[in-house]
Amino acid sequence: MEEHNQNQAEELERETQEPEAEAADMPQAEAEVDPQQPDEAKEEKKGWRDRLKKEDPRDAQIKKLQEDYAALNDRYLRLMAEYDNFRKRSQRERDAIYPEATAAAVSGFLTVADNFERALAAECKDPEYKKGTELTYKSLLDTLEKLKVEAFGEPGEPFDPNCHNAVMHVEDESLEPGTIAEVFQRGYRLGERVIRHAMVKVAN
Repeated sequence: MEEHNQNQAEELERETQEPEAEAADMPQAEAEVDPQQPDEAKEEKKGWRDRLKKEDPRDAQIKKLQEDYAALNDRYLRLMAEYDNFRKRSQRERDAIYPEATAAAVSGFLTVADNFERALAAECKDPEYKKGTELTYKSLLDTLEKLKVEAFGEPGEPFDPNCHNAVMHVEDESLEPGTIAEVFQRGYRLGERVIRHAMVKVAN
Protein backbone atom coordinates (compact mmCIF):
# COMPACT_ATOMS: atom_id res chain seq x y z
CA MET A 1 0.00 0.00 0.00
CA GLU A 2 2.79 2.41 0.89
CA GLU A 3 4.58 1.56 -2.33
CA HIS A 4 1.47 2.36 -4.35
CA ASN A 5 1.10 5.79 -2.76
CA GLN A 6 4.74 6.60 -3.41
CA ASN A 7 4.35 5.77 -7.10
CA GLN A 8 1.36 8.12 -7.42
CA ALA A 9 3.31 10.98 -5.82
CA GLU A 10 6.25 10.53 -8.18
CA GLU A 11 3.93 10.46 -11.20
CA LEU A 12 2.18 13.69 -10.09
CA GLU A 13 5.53 15.45 -9.63
CA ARG A 14 6.62 14.47 -13.17
CA GLU A 15 3.39 15.86 -14.66
CA THR A 16 3.95 19.20 -12.90
CA GLN A 17 7.56 19.53 -14.08
CA GLU A 18 6.90 18.70 -17.77
CA PRO A 19 5.07 22.01 -18.70
CA GLU A 20 7.81 24.03 -17.03
CA ALA A 21 10.44 22.23 -19.05
CA GLU A 22 8.52 22.79 -22.28
CA ALA A 23 8.23 26.52 -21.55
CA ALA A 24 11.94 26.69 -20.86
CA ASP A 25 12.70 24.99 -24.16
CA MET A 26 10.70 27.57 -26.30
CA PRO A 27 12.95 29.64 -28.61
CA GLN A 28 13.83 33.11 -27.39
CA ALA A 29 12.82 34.64 -30.72
CA GLU A 30 9.16 34.11 -29.88
CA ALA A 31 9.41 35.85 -26.49
CA GLU A 32 11.66 38.76 -27.46
CA VAL A 33 11.06 41.68 -29.87
CA ASP A 34 13.47 42.25 -32.69
CA PRO A 35 15.89 44.94 -31.40
CA GLN A 36 16.03 46.48 -34.89
CA GLN A 37 12.27 47.29 -35.00
CA PRO A 38 12.28 50.35 -32.61
CA ASP A 39 15.15 51.94 -34.54
CA GLU A 40 13.34 51.49 -37.84
CA ALA A 41 10.17 53.04 -36.36
CA LYS A 42 12.17 56.02 -35.10
CA GLU A 43 13.79 56.55 -38.48
CA GLU A 44 10.43 56.36 -40.25
CA LYS A 45 8.90 58.86 -37.79
CA LYS A 46 11.86 61.19 -38.24
CA GLY A 47 11.45 60.98 -42.01
CA TRP A 48 7.84 62.11 -41.76
CA ARG A 49 8.86 65.00 -39.54
CA ASP A 50 11.53 66.09 -42.00
CA ARG A 51 9.03 65.98 -44.86
CA LEU A 52 6.55 68.04 -42.86
CA LYS A 53 9.21 70.57 -41.95
CA LYS A 54 10.13 71.15 -45.58
CA GLU A 55 8.37 74.34 -46.78
CA ASP A 56 5.93 73.83 -49.62
CA PRO A 57 6.36 76.55 -52.33
CA ARG A 58 2.60 76.86 -52.43
CA ASP A 59 2.59 77.96 -48.79
CA ALA A 60 4.52 81.11 -49.70
CA GLN A 61 2.09 81.86 -52.52
CA ILE A 62 -0.90 81.37 -50.23
CA LYS A 63 0.65 83.63 -47.60
CA LYS A 64 1.30 86.37 -50.19
CA LEU A 65 -2.26 86.11 -51.51
CA GLN A 66 -3.60 86.40 -47.98
CA GLU A 67 -1.49 89.51 -47.36
CA ASP A 68 -2.60 91.06 -50.67
CA TYR A 69 -6.24 90.33 -49.85
CA ALA A 70 -5.91 91.90 -46.39
CA ALA A 71 -4.32 95.03 -47.89
CA LEU A 72 -6.99 95.37 -50.59
CA ASN A 73 -9.78 94.75 -48.11
CA ASP A 74 -8.38 97.42 -45.80
CA ARG A 75 -8.15 99.86 -48.70
CA TYR A 76 -11.72 99.04 -49.73
CA LEU A 77 -13.04 99.65 -46.21
CA ARG A 78 -11.20 102.98 -46.02
CA LEU A 79 -12.62 104.10 -49.37
CA MET A 80 -16.13 103.11 -48.30
CA ALA A 81 -15.75 105.08 -45.06
CA GLU A 82 -14.47 108.13 -46.95
CA TYR A 83 -17.35 107.91 -49.44
CA ASP A 84 -19.91 107.60 -46.64
CA ASN A 85 -18.45 110.65 -44.89
CA PHE A 86 -18.48 112.59 -48.18
CA ARG A 87 -22.10 111.63 -48.84
CA LYS A 88 -23.21 112.71 -45.36
CA ARG A 89 -21.25 115.97 -45.61
CA SER A 90 -22.76 116.73 -49.02
CA GLN A 91 -26.25 116.03 -47.70
CA ARG A 92 -25.72 118.40 -44.77
CA GLU A 93 -24.47 121.09 -47.14
CA ARG A 94 -27.50 120.64 -49.41
CA ASP A 95 -29.84 120.74 -46.44
CA ALA A 96 -28.24 124.01 -45.33
CA ILE A 97 -28.12 125.60 -48.79
CA TYR A 98 -31.68 124.80 -49.88
CA PRO A 99 -33.48 126.99 -47.30
CA GLU A 100 -31.11 129.89 -47.96
CA ALA A 101 -31.48 129.63 -51.74
CA THR A 102 -35.27 129.28 -51.49
CA ALA A 103 -35.54 132.23 -49.11
CA ALA A 104 -33.44 134.39 -51.41
CA ALA A 105 -35.56 133.45 -54.45
CA VAL A 106 -38.88 133.91 -52.63
CA SER A 107 -37.99 137.32 -51.20
CA GLY A 108 -38.43 138.92 -54.61
CA PHE A 109 -42.00 137.62 -54.91
CA LEU A 110 -43.16 138.91 -51.52
CA THR A 111 -43.59 142.47 -52.78
CA VAL A 112 -45.69 141.06 -55.63
CA ALA A 113 -47.92 139.36 -53.05
CA ASP A 114 -48.15 142.67 -51.14
CA ASN A 115 -49.29 144.48 -54.30
CA PHE A 116 -51.96 141.85 -54.94
CA GLU A 117 -53.27 142.33 -51.39
CA ARG A 118 -53.43 146.10 -51.86
CA ALA A 119 -55.21 145.67 -55.21
CA LEU A 120 -57.79 143.36 -53.67
CA ALA A 121 -58.33 145.75 -50.75
CA ALA A 122 -59.09 148.65 -53.13
CA GLU A 123 -62.54 149.25 -54.54
CA CYS A 124 -63.17 147.72 -57.95
CA LYS A 125 -66.25 148.29 -60.08
CA ASP A 126 -65.43 145.47 -62.48
CA PRO A 127 -66.18 142.10 -60.78
CA GLU A 128 -64.47 140.14 -63.55
CA TYR A 129 -61.28 142.13 -63.07
CA LYS A 130 -61.42 141.56 -59.32
CA LYS A 131 -62.04 137.84 -59.82
CA GLY A 132 -59.06 137.59 -62.17
CA THR A 133 -56.87 139.36 -59.62
CA GLU A 134 -58.00 136.97 -56.89
CA LEU A 135 -57.23 133.92 -59.03
CA THR A 136 -53.77 135.24 -59.90
CA TYR A 137 -53.04 136.00 -56.25
CA LYS A 138 -54.22 132.52 -55.25
CA SER A 139 -51.94 130.98 -57.87
CA LEU A 140 -49.00 132.89 -56.38
CA LEU A 141 -49.85 131.69 -52.87
CA ASP A 142 -50.16 128.09 -54.12
CA THR A 143 -46.69 128.34 -55.64
CA LEU A 144 -45.27 129.65 -52.37
CA GLU A 145 -47.00 126.85 -50.49
CA LYS A 146 -45.39 124.23 -52.74
CA LEU A 147 -42.05 125.73 -51.75
CA LYS A 148 -43.17 125.33 -48.11
CA VAL A 149 -43.36 129.09 -47.64
CA GLU A 150 -46.07 130.10 -45.17
CA ALA A 151 -47.64 133.53 -44.61
CA PHE A 152 -48.34 134.69 -41.05
CA GLY A 153 -49.55 137.75 -39.19
CA GLU A 154 -53.25 138.18 -38.36
CA PRO A 155 -55.07 140.61 -36.05
CA GLY A 156 -55.78 139.07 -32.65
CA GLU A 157 -52.63 136.93 -32.59
CA PRO A 158 -50.19 137.34 -29.69
CA PHE A 159 -47.20 139.52 -30.50
CA ASP A 160 -43.98 137.56 -30.96
CA PRO A 161 -40.80 139.61 -31.38
CA ASN A 162 -39.17 136.66 -33.14
CA CYS A 163 -41.50 137.01 -36.14
CA HIS A 164 -43.36 140.33 -35.69
CA ASN A 165 -42.04 143.86 -36.07
CA ALA A 166 -44.08 146.31 -33.96
CA VAL A 167 -44.10 149.67 -35.76
CA MET A 168 -46.94 151.17 -33.73
CA HIS A 169 -48.66 150.78 -30.34
CA VAL A 170 -52.26 151.56 -29.52
CA GLU A 171 -54.45 151.72 -26.45
CA ASP A 172 -57.36 149.39 -27.03
CA GLU A 173 -59.38 148.09 -24.10
CA SER A 174 -61.06 145.49 -26.30
CA LEU A 175 -57.73 143.72 -26.82
CA GLU A 176 -55.42 142.03 -24.38
CA PRO A 177 -52.05 143.76 -23.92
CA GLY A 178 -49.48 142.34 -26.33
CA THR A 179 -52.09 141.44 -28.93
CA ILE A 180 -51.76 142.41 -32.60
CA ALA A 181 -54.33 145.13 -33.36
CA GLU A 182 -53.54 145.62 -37.04
CA VAL A 183 -51.28 144.11 -39.70
CA PHE A 184 -49.59 146.48 -42.13
CA GLN A 185 -47.56 143.85 -43.95
CA ARG A 186 -47.77 140.09 -43.63
CA GLY A 187 -44.74 138.05 -42.73
CA TYR A 188 -43.45 134.89 -44.38
CA ARG A 189 -41.48 131.91 -43.08
CA LEU A 190 -39.85 128.84 -44.58
CA GLY A 191 -40.15 126.12 -41.98
CA GLU A 192 -38.76 127.67 -38.82
CA ARG A 193 -36.79 130.27 -40.78
CA VAL A 194 -38.40 133.72 -40.94
CA ILE A 195 -37.99 135.20 -44.42
CA ARG A 196 -39.69 138.48 -43.57
CA HIS A 197 -41.09 139.79 -40.28
CA ALA A 198 -44.69 140.94 -40.20
CA MET A 199 -45.18 144.68 -39.66
CA VAL A 200 -47.90 145.12 -37.03
CA LYS A 201 -49.61 147.48 -34.60
CA VAL A 202 -49.67 146.14 -31.04
CA ALA A 203 -52.17 146.84 -28.27
CA ASN A 204 -50.71 148.01 -24.96
